Amino acid sequence: MSLGSVEWGDKTRKTLGGPPLLRNLVVDMPLLVTLFAIAGLGFVVLYSANGEDLSGVARQSVRLSVGLAAFLVMAQIPPRYLRLWTPWLYCAVLGLLLAVMVEGEIGKGAQRWLDLGVVRFQPSELMKLAAPMMVAWFLHDRTLPPTMPQLLVLMLVILVPAGMIAEQPDLGTGLLVASAGILTVLLAGVSVRIIAGIGALALVAAPVLWVSMMDYQRARVMTFLNPESDPLGAGYNIIQSKIAIGSGGMFGKGWLNGTQAHLEFLPERSTDFIFAVMAEEFGLLGLSVLLVLYLVLVGRGLYIAVQAQDTFSRLLAGAISLTFFVYVFVNAGMVSGLLPVVGVPLPLVSAGGTSMVTLMACFGILASIHGHRKLLAA
Repeated sequence: MSLGSVEWGDKTRKTLGGPPLLRNLVVDMPLLVTLFAIAGLGFVVLYSANGEDLSGVARQSVRLSVGLAAFLVMAQIPPRYLRLWTPWLYCAVLGLLLAVMVEGEIGKGAQRWLDLGVVRFQPSELMKLAAPMMVAWFLHDRTLPPTMPQLLVLMLVILVPAGMIAEQPDLGTGLLVASAGILTVLLAGVSVRIIAGIGALALVAAPVLWVSMMDYQRARVMTFLNPESDPLGAGYNIIQSKIAIGSGGMFGKGWLNGTQAHLEFLPERSTDFIFAVMAEEFGLLGLSVLLVLYLVLVGRGLYIAVQAQDTFSRLLAGAISLTFFVYVFVNAGMVSGLLPVVGVPLPLVSAGGTSMVTLMACFGILASIHGHRKLLAA
């Protein structure tokens, strides 16, 4: 398949050759190739984590296919249309979160899922995208940096859905939604004085948050501080994870040879703790390859943000890129004992449908922002 190009200022926009429909398809090849490289590594590790069961890999392949469709669809939508639809999307996802509170399905002690008959998904994953989009939409036509009244409005936009998600209870996803929105606000150029003030308020509010947390959530924080205090209970997961990571060494034990996963010592090995499975079987070298691919994705996203030609696109591209980095950092940190366990999957590697599709849609938006830049006069 040949590649054509269309001049966009001093850059070239890559388009696929062949039939007219394909020639006009907006595809950011650096993003797409890196996404498939990460997903490919994920298939390899997932096969081992599932006990050499191909059914798990087949399900993940279906999720990736749906995610690819979401990527391609979002990449074709010009950012100006995304901006126009943003308030409706945000309100729709809020409505879905309300539906979860009323009629959501309960799994593993949390009411997070919504079953529409045809599809079963977590609306909280969609809010990871809707929250930064809404913040970028609000700031698009306003002078930056935002004023204090505008910041108060934005805090409501961010904290209302984050609080609804935390009540499911899903504190980890709630914090990620809040971080996505807050990163968008910070990219708008908030002054250091205001950031310091918000930080001080967060410290003051910490005791209130501690009291409002569920017993198991407080146990996770205490376990983070001292996992050995309850090695067969709350500390079991992180202890086994650290054993898996440490036993992998530099080059790992080899694919399909990880004892922690195959002897079922490691919990949630195909979802939250798949990073530890990879560390045990492929060692520090394998993890380094994966982390470099993640950094390539983040770097490409930040480059697209810098090249964006309006406030909405610039803020949204930057927020998507930095939020993705936060996802990777949180998962790697909790699995290695550097952060409390909050139930955050490893992006594009852990098994999970809603997360995969949402992330691919996010990168489709990045491709759209880069591919639909305004044509500059020669």
